Amino acid sequence: MEKPTLTRETIQMALDTKTKPPGSLGRMEDLAAQLAMIQGTLRPNVDQQRVVVFAASHGIATEGVSAYPSSVTAQMVRNFTAGGAAICVMCRTLGVQLRVVDVGVDDSACDLGAETPTFRRIPIRKGGTSSFLNQTAMTSTECQQAMQAGADEVRRAIADGMQILGIGEMGIGNTTSASALSAAITGLPAETLVGRGTGVDEATLAHKRQIVRQAVGHHAEVTDAAARLACFGGFEIAAMTGAILEAYAQRFPIVIDGFISTSAALAAHAMQPKVLEVCFFSHCSAEKGHKALLEHLKAMPILDLDLRLGEASGTALAMPLLKAAASILSDMATFDSAGVSDKCSA
Repeated sequence: MEKPTLTRETIQMALDTKTKPPGSLGRMEDLAAQLAMIQGTLRPNVDQQRVVVFAASHGIATEGVSAYPSSVTAQMVRNFTAGGAAICVMCRTLGVQLRVVDVGVDDSACDLGAETPTFRRIPIRKGGTSSFLNQTAMTSTECQQAMQAGADEVRRAIADGMQILGIGEMGIGNTTSASALSAAITGLPAETLVGRGTGVDEATLAHKRQIVRQAVGHHAEVTDAAARLACFGGFEIAAMTGAILEAYAQRFPIVIDGFISTSAALAAHAMQPKVLEVCFFSHCSAEKGHKALLEHLKAMPILDLDLRLGEASGTALAMPLLKAAASILSDMATFDSAGVSDKCSA
């Protein structure tokens, strides 16, 4: 059943009847209005919140673009499942459910363990993607499989009674992947998009930019959005792209994390420009290219805290604000119901 459609004008009228000067809650009112439009009600509710971290290994990491070895991807997934990572602490503190999904982690040096209710293993390819420097990172079939894995997480969240989903990632080398994908889609230069990622030095940063320039040039003939995703994306980026597309199809609010997650939103937008209707961009990260992508998408982030961790950290921090925004429409008294006088008549 389709959700009823509200107009922005109707929602604004409802907001303006609340016991406050019109517009005095600033961007919180915009967030409330967007949630109302997505859910098709003047009483939006996002109390049931989940974050999914998609993880995968990257072949491009073999080109020396990161300050950390690729084995850290599996080690951090193990840290997620043990509850010791930043996102685990944040989700516990904020009362947000957390799931971790392995869509292609090279676990040859680290046993990730068995699946649990909060850890799903559907590795698209053992060992992760190929280096996209001179070949595609994944096949078109693998790309579709990864996107399907992301879409499945949206449907699972809905089936589990969630009312909003946040997405994030883990994958050593994925800022290089996100930079190349973003450069191919936007036409922006490597100097604008490529940042320090895990904290590379000047020499490695220059090398990383050259890798992105070379790879984008090598695949210049590829113009289809899905094919570009297969060329440059990690399995986790493709999974997030699929999640965003499915969230739009289901009219379900989805919260985007930092630079890498926004590159997935960029790819989803290239495939379906209306996806931004259901997207909330949690923050503007300190990673160099993130602001440029937000500007390209005309997206306004909720927070700006100089984060550059990834793993859905910004997404988790934005969740309480979205819950509060929904409550403005759902729970706040009106002038009439509270017996408070509205503006004086002229």
